Amino acid sequence: MSDLVLYDYWRSSAAYRVRIALNLKGLSWTSHQIDLVTGEQGGDDHLARNPLGLVPVLEVDGEAIAQSLAIIDYLDARWPEPCLLPADPMARAHVLGRAMTIISEIHPLQNLRVQNFLRDDLGIDAEGVGRWLHRWLGDGLAALEAVAPEHGLFGGSQPNLIDVCLVPQMYSARRFALPLDAFPQLVRIDEALRAIPAIAAAAPEAVKPT
Repeated sequence: MSDLVLYDYWRSSAAYRVRIALNLKGLSWTSHQIDLVTGEQGGDDHLARNPLGLVPVLEVDGEAIAQSLAIIDYLDARWPEPCLLPADPMARAHVLGRAMTIISEIHPLQNLRVQNFLRDDLGIDAEGVGRWLHRWLGDGLAALEAVAPEHGLFGGSQPNLIDVCLVPQMYSARRFALPLDAFPQLVRIDEALRAIPAIAAAAPEAVKPT
């Protein structure tokens, strides 16, 4: 078994995705917390792992992989059970596209560094930042609600990559006080996913340093 070290932050939704994937695959891994609030991500050690200074970074036998989707794709290729991405090319494309709605369209616009820029550089007040977050969270979740299954998970009976990405995004939606009444299927799926022990163990409240 390889030595897996996750450079992590307990409330990072991108890192949360990777924790879920690691746990679903039953892998043994070590968390190394990088405190985004104090700016630890800008230190030389972490910049050597990821020049953007972001988390997560997964270190595998001393080699660093950045970006949550790349990490999960690596995990799925190396430890394919349970499979998070289907083998069929069309099905895989649909799963990747819907997961990217979260990874590319929602998450970057809610990122801490974006919020800091809005407040500190552009002088936008808390109400304005809240409107920004609700706009982009709402648009992205509405697109996913439109394609959500009426029964089961996005992956059917087992979580797939969309489900792995959805749980952290719904956590962020609740954290930023986005009303969820318009997303009944996403709420149902999220509740079912969070009842899975491997996913519950990856939750921010479960990994927050004491």
